[in-house]
Amino acid sequence: MEFELIKDFFNWRDIADILGLTLLFYLFIRFLFIAKGLYLLRILILFGLLWTVAEILGLSTLSWIFEKLWTLILFALVVIFQPEIRRTLANIGKRTKVLKIQEYEERSIDRLVRACRFMAERQIGALIVIEREQNIEDLVEGCIYIDAHISAELIITIFYPLTPLHDGAIVIRNDRIAFASCVLPLSKNPALPRKYGTRHRAAVGITELSDAVAIVVSEETGEISVAVEGTIEKALDPELLKDKLFNLLGVKYES
Repeated sequence: MEFELIKDFFNWRDIADILGLTLLFYLFIRFLFIAKGLYLLRILILFGLLWTVAEILGLSTLSWIFEKLWTLILFALVVIFQPEIRRTLANIGKRTKVLKIQEYEERSIDRLVRACRFMAERQIGALIVIEREQNIEDLVEGCIYIDAHISAELIITIFYPLTPLHDGAIVIRNDRIAFASCVLPLSKNPALPRKYGTRHRAAVGITELSDAVAIVVSEETGEISVAVEGTIEKALDPELLKDKLFNLLGVKYES
């Protein structure tokens, strides 16, 4: 009898409506805590799909909420993500343009590896970003223009503690040190271990938004890590680092 009453009171559309509302609120709460940027687009797509499904299935509650609040939601997103939207629109041409493939020489990689070995042995923190096909100037801030040949001595000097440029990243472009003391976007990926510090999160962050390669030397452990495409590989020895850079940068061993 009770089951019949419940069956008469609720139909499958009501249950789907409730489940849809639950998913909607879950996405909204998650939206408040997860990283900005790429997640924004994914969540907007999910909202749009949910609204479409609600309209097709005739889920009145969800349809009413989307109809009344969609404009408000879009306005709130524009306000919350105003800095990211402004940066993207201002640099959309630069971000999407594929540049000439950067060329790197074996001797430059050798100097990079030598600098990383020296800093790892002495636990000097460092963050080195190497451009590949995409220009990352719109993703970095506070940079000091260098435009110098790659040398182990210069890299070590830049990152040596208490020097004016040590707190930040250097950017290498087309076989030259282009910038120093750069501030990079930090990854908000919740899957990253909490033990990762600012350098590691910055290395992952810049590789999430571009095709650059980032090298990190930890000042706590002296470990060398390489980040690419939003993932990071730790505990590389200098020889493995060299092989990885040769592979990622398309450098051929000189005969």
